Amino acid sequence: MNNILITGKPGVGKTTLIKKLIEELDLDAGGFYTQEMRIGGRRVGFKIITLDGEESILAHVDIKSPYRVSKYGVNLEGLEKVGVESIWRALEEKDVIVIDEIGKMELFSPRFKEAVNSALNSDKITIATILLAPNPYTDKIKRRQDVKLFYLTQENREKVKEEIKDILQQLL
Repeated sequence: MNNILITGKPGVGKTTLIKKLIEELDLDAGGFYTQEMRIGGRRVGFKIITLDGEESILAHVDIKSPYRVSKYGVNLEGLEKVGVESIWRALEEKDVIVIDEIGKMELFSPRFKEAVNSALNSDKITIATILLAPNPYTDKIKRRQDVKLFYLTQENREKVKEEIKDILQQLL
């Protein structure tokens, strides 16, 4: 079971958990994180940051795009150039693939789905955050036999981190 998925409500610490695991276990990882963009305390968008430091805007209130989630226009080109390419690079060069996240904004991209499927079908370890809400694509991923799904809460964060650490140490 080399695919580890983490779900939970927004702001519960999914991204932070993955960052801690990579740091504490010194994982040879590639892929990307998603991070909020704020101006004066107000969220205005999200950016993608690869594990090797490349950045792109994923979505922003000022982006005019046919792809929208709530008030945010989604930047598919940025997602594909930076996020999707980081998954393909990790598949070729790294032991661990990080995908943060498999969410509503990212699912507009067929190229993103193709890269996710390749990562999950590979022999590499994939650690990903995944949409909590029902969705046909993500629900299918959650039901895969080769996936271990964790539901993260503020109360179980430390316990989940230790469980995932144990799994990773056995796989590496």
